[in-house]
Amino acid sequence: MRKEHDFLGEMEVPDDVYYGVQTLRAKENFHITGQRIDPDFVQAMAQVKKAAALANMSTGRLDKKIGGLLVQAADEIIGGKLLDQFPVDPIQGGAGTSVNMNVNEVLCNRALELMGEKKGRYDLISPNNHANMAQSTNDSFPTGIKVCVSHKSQKLTAALTRLADELDKKAEEYKDILKMGRTHLQDAVPITLGQEMGAYASAVRRGIRRVQQAVSGLHTINMGGTAVGTGLNAEPAYIKAVAEQLSKVTGETYTTAGNMIDATNNTDGFADVSAAMRVTALVLIKMANDFRLMASGPRCGINELKLPARQPGSSIMPGKVNPVIAEVLDQSCYQVIANDLAISFGVENGQFELNVMEPVISFNLFNSLTYLTNAVNTFVDKLLVDLKPNTEQCKEWLDKSVGVVTALLPHIGYENSAMLAKEAYSTGRPIRQIILEKGLLSPEKMEHILSPKQMTQPGIAS
Repeated sequence: MRKEHDFLGEMEVPDDVYYGVQTLRAKENFHITGQRIDPDFVQAMAQVKKAAALANMSTGRLDKKIGGLLVQAADEIIGGKLLDQFPVDPIQGGAGTSVNMNVNEVLCNRALELMGEKKGRYDLISPNNHANMAQSTNDSFPTGIKVCVSHKSQKLTAALTRLADELDKKAEEYKDILKMGRTHLQDAVPITLGQEMGAYASAVRRGIRRVQQAVSGLHTINMGGTAVGTGLNAEPAYIKAVAEQLSKVTGETYTTAGNMIDATNNTDGFADVSAAMRVTALVLIKMANDFRLMASGPRCGINELKLPARQPGSSIMPGKVNPVIAEVLDQSCYQVIANDLAISFGVENGQFELNVMEPVISFNLFNSLTYLTNAVNTFVDKLLVDLKPNTEQCKEWLDKSVGVVTALLPHIGYENSAMLAKEAYSTGRPIRQIILEKGLLSPEKMEHILSPKQMTQPGIAS
């Protein structure tokens, strides 16, 4: 053990850990989720700390030897090392101070080790004086959230792009499979299965644009705003340099907010990203439920799609297979929508110059990004790639449908069309048979009007 102290007193810290006394206090205080800080967030915070050290060295305020060691330690964390040294619960009081100090302590103790000194020698390299130089939790923590969200959002948009691309492939593959369209859960007019798939792809791509636009708003940061956004203890040269350095470290463009007080006390940008995911989740739920309905049965349902069998569907009913992959996409989306509510409460509950609810905001944002990414990839890999159409069933429903009479309106009028529909419903006979019996159209004309090409495109059959 080693002894460390803060202004509350002295504590013993296991000598084999890289975190220190303030992390240990947080570890003892917060037992909420049973989880640790998201590793992606730890690495994002390390990128922020690296940028701050580089900026402070560029102004001459931070000793280059100390700064260089802090950068080296940050690079190790960015590279995936020491990620087991961040035990703090992600939901915590203190506006993220526990996370910020956890990162500062690990950086300093690793830098001390690289220097050949013992951990805890904060008189040489200090978590507050060096790793936190020209910073506050109130600017480094939200900036770390933004870097992490941007990184995770790239994984989400990549997953959504895979989904849209695969749906477009299905749209081309199924372009000639005619089936009944449905409105109000009732038969409507014909559509191709390919057109349905293409519509899903279009909606997913709209979700991609929605998420990307929201995330782009997070590339304005308040680094250098320090405690309340006024820039106390941060030099103007540092404020300019830290945004430039963060851009270099992350490979993305980050700019300093025009009003850092606003950027410090308002977190509506996080609500934008959450809302974009919530709306995208609604689109995905609609699509997943359509798949479930089209695959329903198979003997006593719609049965237009054959979903790949992934596991037995019942502990009591032999042979039953359930649409588990569509169901898990639904449930993941429900969780994203629930997370959005927690984020909304967090965003609206900031008071005066700081929103102290950023820990719960970030926790739910990160979870939503992760859940949605994983669920979308699962849907593509476990369902969509191996999806098969039931062309025979599509044709059977189409042949039995009365909805095709809508295509006849310009040719035989509404009254005749309604008469055909009524007789077909009452007798159960196919529309084509009744048309020919009554001599309303020639066989050639009827087949032309009721062809897939004519019924699924704008215009009137000539």
